[in-house]
Amino acid sequence: MLSRTLKNLAGRLIRAEGSPRRVALAFSVGVFIGCSPLLGLHTVIGLAVGFLFGLNRAAILLGLFINNPWTLVPIYASATYLGGLLVGFPSALNLPDLGWHRIWHSEFWLALSRHWEILTPMFVGSALISLACALIAYPLALAAIKRARARRCAA
Repeated sequence: MLSRTLKNLAGRLIRAEGSPRRVALAFSVGVFIGCSPLLGLHTVIGLAVGFLFGLNRAAILLGLFINNPWTLVPIYASATYLGGLLVGFPSALNLPDLGWHRIWHSEFWLALSRHWEILTPMFVGSALISLACALIAYPLALAAIKRARARRCAA
């Protein structure tokens, strides 16, 4: 099931309109945004970047799919750890019980805003992981697209 889904996504990337370089660039931009710490805004940012720079929006969305329910925890846990190594881990804080059920209320965000030192390692680590993943995704996607399109033309 998973391998069929990955093949389907790869097929869509290969068939995406545009030159292999532009499609691979759009995919890697999607990967960059997908690993960013702006949870909940990935799709909006990806589509906005696609429209703004004339990139293939389908390829961007495929890149965004790197962040999904199965990869979310490993991506942000490793990003937070990496960021903590670079900027330091926050000391034990006396945090209030923010209660996720109150996420739509202003007191949740006010309490969280007083404790940004918790989020700093995640933001720093996510920026680095986003950049690294995008730099890896571009040449891999470019090679796969070129190889698949060449095979399709030869057939």
